[in-house]
Amino acid sequence: MNNFNFYNPTKVIFGKGNIEKLSQEIPAEAKIMITYGGGSIKNNGVYKQIVTALEGFDFIEFGGIEPNPKYETLMKAVEIVRNEGVDFLLAVGGGSIIDGTKFIAAATYFNGDPWDILTKGTEVTKALPLGVVLTIPATGSEMNARGVITKIATKEKFAFYIPLIAPKFSILDPSVAASLPVKQAANGVVDIFSHIIEQYLTYDVNHPLNDRFAEAILITLVEEGPKYVADTSNYDAAANIMWAATMALNGLVGSGVPVDWSSHRIGHEITALNNIDHGITLAIVMPGVMSIMRKEKKDKLLQYGQRVFNVSNGDEQSRIDETINKTVAFFQSLGVKTRLSDYNLGEETINIIVQRFKDRKTVLGEHNNITPEKVREILLDRL
Repeated sequence: MNNFNFYNPTKVIFGKGNIEKLSQEIPAEAKIMITYGGGSIKNNGVYKQIVTALEGFDFIEFGGIEPNPKYETLMKAVEIVRNEGVDFLLAVGGGSIIDGTKFIAAATYFNGDPWDILTKGTEVTKALPLGVVLTIPATGSEMNARGVITKIATKEKFAFYIPLIAPKFSILDPSVAASLPVKQAANGVVDIFSHIIEQYLTYDVNHPLNDRFAEAILITLVEEGPKYVADTSNYDAAANIMWAATMALNGLVGSGVPVDWSSHRIGHEITALNNIDHGITLAIVMPGVMSIMRKEKKDKLLQYGQRVFNVSNGDEQSRIDETINKTVAFFQSLGVKTRLSDYNLGEETINIIVQRFKDRKTVLGEHNNITPEKVREILLDRL
């Protein structure tokens, strides 16, 4: 295996009824900003639980953080935080809310243009502390120091990693997923699946334990994902999916192994240009990466097919084809369509994405050999 450092400072409080423990995790003297999205937390009982738990605390609210959180919206929150003297952030929602809140935490004390954090990787030396009440299992943002932000003005979407903005705690109550729309639940399962694939489907470095970690999560998703999407009020299925999401991207699976992230990087461009759900873009791109990069990923593709989908008959190429087909079939079984043409996207979008990667001199993949022209092949494969 490769050398690695592993450290995760986030305390996870998992299980039904744990929102009431909020008051034990936030300093009593804190000035809190509660961040959330479109307001569903006020309809599903989560907001009431939070307000009850924070009785006696000083807090304000900032709602309206979008799916694929927008830089412009988040900067409005930063201004309020600075003006109101907020010193603790509480993100209530899914990955977009958490990512947006992480950015607020990083931008509050930042000197200069906070967009530089994303585009130039400028170091963040001070950030606000934050906690999380998770409502949508998907991104794993509740237990890592990563996020993704979109800028409306330029139709760009960039990821960031800032150790200082890892949540101090995250409360994971699977029962709050009961009110999730089917589409969000399905997108979440695809997102979790992709997080594992990006850290697993590369090349072998003799790290069998992490391979088994990854495969265990993938098999859990294949078994539990359809149950969860069919009935988000199924507590056991929701609990398994929620914990799978957290474990998929808390640093454990990727420790000591090569990683890819090309499906995410390409998918981000589709989202930024067309405002298509993140999970959907991954369901589109991932099979294309598997197909076009099959030579480089051959050994892991064969292992993945055998261990996750029991693909064992035929020659190597036919087994790889069957593995890709089973992956696509799994996404489709969740109700997620898997081709660009399903969303009325074609070569015009492909050309813009390829040109963006050319302009940025971007290469992707675990071998840095997915050139802009390879990106074109991957996307053409998914028309």
